[in-house]
Amino acid sequence: MSQLYRAALAVFAAVIAFSAAVAQERVVPRTEEAIRYSFAPIVKQVSPAVVNVYASRTVRQRNSPFMDDPFFRRFFGLDDAPAAPRSRVQQSLGSGVIVDPSGIIVTNNHVIENADEVKVALSDRRELECEIVLKDERTDLAILRIKEKGTYPTLAFADSDALEVGDIVLAIGNPFGVGQTVTSGIVSALARTQVGVSDYQFFIQTDAAINPGNSGGALIDVDGRLVGINTAIYSRSGGSMGIGFAIPANLVRVVADAAKSGGAVKRPWIGADFQALNGELAEGLGLDRPRGALVTALVPGGPAERAGLAAGDVVVAVDGLDVDDPNALNYRLATRGVGGAAELRYLRKGRERTATLALEAAPETVPRDERTIDGGSPFAGLTVVNLSPAVTEELGYRGRQTSGALVTAVADGSNAADVGFRPGDVLVEINRQPVETTAALAQIARQRIGLWRVSIERGGRIVRSVIGG
Repeated sequence: MSQLYRAALAVFAAVIAFSAAVAQERVVPRTEEAIRYSFAPIVKQVSPAVVNVYASRTVRQRNSPFMDDPFFRRFFGLDDAPAAPRSRVQQSLGSGVIVDPSGIIVTNNHVIENADEVKVALSDRRELECEIVLKDERTDLAILRIKEKGTYPTLAFADSDALEVGDIVLAIGNPFGVGQTVTSGIVSALARTQVGVSDYQFFIQTDAAINPGNSGGALIDVDGRLVGINTAIYSRSGGSMGIGFAIPANLVRVVADAAKSGGAVKRPWIGADFQALNGELAEGLGLDRPRGALVTALVPGGPAERAGLAAGDVVVAVDGLDVDDPNALNYRLATRGVGGAAELRYLRKGRERTATLALEAAPETVPRDERTIDGGSPFAGLTVVNLSPAVTEELGYRGRQTSGALVTAVADGSNAADVGFRPGDVLVEINRQPVETTAALAQIARQRIGLWRVSIERGGRIVRSVIGG
């Protein structure tokens, strides 16, 4: 038997042995241990830390205008006094996760938005009142605290950056108000950025069934750690279609830590504008594919400029973690918090470079000087603040103005509401007078003028109109 023949025979035998081993792996479970494989131990461990959230608010309903008319009131045999506005209670339900033994709970902001009263039901069926500690609309997260003192079960945070597509996860919450429910699935995708739920577009996608009422509930790994807060679903029917989204735990932790310290959420300010790349831009910049965040403008003296970035650079990683677009960059920086520094990897003219970015809060270069405009002008009813980097970051302003009066609220039934002003508008110019501060707006609004020529920025565009006095 030749040496070549022996070698071929050995290879054939190895292939047969490997095929047999593979075939042996794909067998029906035969042992009791294999048949009884279950997530039950994990669920028992973590379910006490997942709560049902009940939020309620009182809404005043306007009466029919006929009920205020004396003739109609007499016609229907009612007393002469107009009826007081009726009120009704609106209720919403969701889920939450206890993340601190003192009773600190994380849930979604949209679950408790505008609530007058919030209660939670624990897994042992106790119902306890909560206070709202912090609401962060930009992340769609809110922090509650149970009023009754005690030591409560908690869920530990996992490192959500360590998740991989295909990892097994469990979703725990209160879908449709039926009570605590557990569903299982896998991580379907990471870094989803086109969900449209919050300012920080960076979500974990899972096929674990998530339905209305699951919002604010826990997405956990097989070690029983919190990897995300269930937030949204994609659905054409209102029910689960296997596409659910969760806020990563690393961002949830930043918001929870801010609430524990008694402050607001502080996010690093980079001091630059960014743009996503398409195929044409990537080719023009010499990139093999669209990736990263393209620097389009920098604030003079801001952290990005001090770090050495310039317009035309493409940031592709933060502390070694890839950045696919500006949303991913914002998320990576937000999870770092304020203080210290982050290493940016970027491309300039096709060459890779690194920069050290200081993680500092946006400065309030001018006092915000919040004012509510009164009187008889078209601006009466506006609540405005001075624009600054701090206000821009805090309120999520995405326009081009660096100064002016930013509208934060418009009173119902006011002159400003009738004119059509909206929160987010920036008053830029009135009758050719620049509106650089809220004090300037208040002074202009006191004038008696027949016609007002107004320029505002809305949605990144300058809108000009003439308003009667």
